[in-house]
Amino acid sequence: MDEMIVNKVAESGIITLNLEDFLPDPAQLAVFDLKPFLFREMILREKDFRAALPLHDWEQYRDKQVTVTCSADAIIPQWAYMLVATALSPVAASLAFGTLETLTEKKILERIGAIDPLDYADKRVVIKGCGDKIMPEAAFIAITAKLQPVVKSLMYGEPCSTVPVYKKK
Repeated sequence: MDEMIVNKVAESGIITLNLEDFLPDPAQLAVFDLKPFLFREMILREKDFRAALPLHDWEQYRDKQVTVTCSADAIIPQWAYMLVATALSPVAASLAFGTLETLTEKKILERIGAIDPLDYADKRVVIKGCGDKIMPEAAFIAITAKLQPVVKSLMYGEPCSTVPVYKKK
């Protein structure tokens, strides 16, 4: 029993990337919903809308990543989104259109886009699977497209049990 237990996974040189590390801080995200500004949650009346916008507390969006949406099933004229953008632009860190999920996905993709792929040149990389949070499929596509040109191999899962995705010839 003098044999030493060797952790072959630790010695393999495999780099594990957890896409959850690319998630934005939820406290820095905000949603502006046009629904409360609608008459009977159906109609946007220009005069009422223009009157209500200056009364809204825009400071709650200070330095946040804001997405603008309408959760009601209503037809919203495009100029209404432009008016909201003019009010948010001085306070928000960034603006987008869509749901909180689409904003989160956009921010993940931006962070993946900022990776220097040369940091992973000729390395064996595992994209961690089965995390605590559900990650958008777009993140897996983006990380694959970003790393495939430079990595030695790309895998999915855990270092002890991976699914091969790509191997350089």
